[in-house]
Amino acid sequence: MADHPNATLLKNGYAAFERGDMAALTDLFSQDVVWHLGGNNQLSGEHKGRDAVFATFARSATLSGGTFKVELHDVVANDEHAVALNRSTGSREGRSLDAGDVDVYHVKDGKITEMWSFTDDQAATDAFWS
Repeated sequence: MADHPNATLLKNGYAAFERGDMAALTDLFSQDVVWHLGGNNQLSGEHKGRDAVFATFARSATLSGGTFKVELHDVVANDEHAVALNRSTGSREGRSLDAGDVDVYHVKDGKITEMWSFTDDQAATDAFWS
């Protein structure tokens, strides 16, 4: 059975993120995308617009010295939403991150319009990014 188009969209997005392919990501995100990152750290908050989201990606790379990675495990999707199950890892200033995450996406007209990220250990994630 073929993947739902929104599952394919997310798989392509995670692969582009892994490659650092911002041109490919630009094609997948709506210009007014909203990115919700929970917790209480330097990356937390509501990031509005593709430029703000991409700046958050760049900040995560800078803060982690390029070690921040997201390993996609699975995606489920329907016509409006897609959910990605993944693992985030990285190292920073003698600290390490190894967190299970669930990212919930809203998709409209083949573009990611909004995302909410949930981690299995918010305290550890906050400590890593703080």
